[in-house]
Amino acid sequence: MSNKAILCVDDERTVLLGLRDQIAKHFGDRYRYETAESVEEAWEVIEELNEDGIKVFIIVSDWLMPGVRGDEFLVQIYQQFPKIVTVMLTGHADEAAIERVRQSANLHAYLAKPWSEDHLISVIRSGLRRFDDEHNNPVHR
Repeated sequence: MSNKAILCVDDERTVLLGLRDQIAKHFGDRYRYETAESVEEAWEVIEELNEDGIKVFIIVSDWLMPGVRGDEFLVQIYQQFPKIVTVMLTGHADEAAIERVRQSANLHAYLAKPWSEDHLISVIRSGLRRFDDEHNNPVHR
């Protein structure tokens, strides 16, 4: 089993399953695919994976969720895990929220709902390259 994981966070289960299935279809068993229906659950998943020696290297998070919004979550992620590649997914985010995450969380990409599978996979592939580049070049950006 892989020691690298992609985490999808969205309060809509059908969205989570669609994301996970599309990503898994393209990348197979090279990675683990985790889902969380809230920011609180996402933190639990990250903690459990870390305890098991599995690194989350990409997070795809919805913006509009109950409790903590996705932009706040991705800023928190960046503060604790600056090398995790972040992607925001939403049909509701305003430009100010997207720009805030770009500036404060080094946002890799923004995907609008409904997304195309090709665009999603392209974003994940470029995120993988970015993650690999940052780990092979330890200079902090």
